[in-house]
Amino acid sequence: MSFPISFEFFPTKTPEGAAKHELVRQQLYARKPEFCSVTYGAGGSTQEGTFSMVRSILDEGVAAASHFSCVGATHAKVREELAQLKAMGVRRIVALRGDLPSGYGLGGEFQYSSDLVAFIRQEFGDSFHIEVAAYPETHPQARSPDADLQAFAAKVKAGADSAITQYFFNADAYYRFVEGIGKLGITIPVVPGIMPITNSSQLMRFSDATGAEIPRWIRLRLQAFGNDVASLRAFGLDVVTHLCEQLRSQGAPGLHFYTMNQSTATLELCRRLGL
Repeated sequence: MSFPISFEFFPTKTPEGAAKHELVRQQLYARKPEFCSVTYGAGGSTQEGTFSMVRSILDEGVAAASHFSCVGATHAKVREELAQLKAMGVRRIVALRGDLPSGYGLGGEFQYSSDLVAFIRQEFGDSFHIEVAAYPETHPQARSPDADLQAFAAKVKAGADSAITQYFFNADAYYRFVEGIGKLGITIPVVPGIMPITNSSQLMRFSDATGAEIPRWIRLRLQAFGNDVASLRAFGLDVVTHLCEQLRSQGAPGLHFYTMNQSTATLELCRRLGL
């Protein structure tokens, strides 16, 4: 039986970028992903690009999952956009609270992602498989790790089918999170999010923004490589391959790769893992 994998993309901004990304997708489709997801900008700022890429993936014969954020949104708008996705043939939603564009107040009729999950279930029944986010190292805005587990439990109670984690490099954080939700009676699949290491400064920036921890030994090694991109990428492949092997051996239900709209590193990780 094949091991489930999936890929995340973000909307391209130019016709040239769209053409280039079509080639990237074709290369990754060869790995037979369960689905490909497309991110959704702050406050729905990339909605048109998100829906366009989702439509392209569906047209290419692959299951597509649309990220969908609710902060600042109204019930009527969300109902309309979800109906549009359903009509397109989307059967999987990654339901998120999301971030507002800078300068906006909170507003909207949804406060938490659990509110969005409940609304989708109420309005659309079982039309969508609902994915939610999980934070093995605790959401950066959570009051405490226990409060974060309770927030996750609320999403599951509202109707979530499965979860994808923020990326991490410490497998113990994932095991402890799964153990923690297990004690709350939660049994939905929690799929680890995997970030290939290809760019040191980009990874540091993302991690500082999202609260994802880069272990000190990895951070120091990345800094030591300086401009030696080949050595950095070789090191990154070794680190992430080992992490994925650990997760698989301990029963992770799949792997979700944050591709950054590139194929090279993800394809090599899949090759090393025999996927």
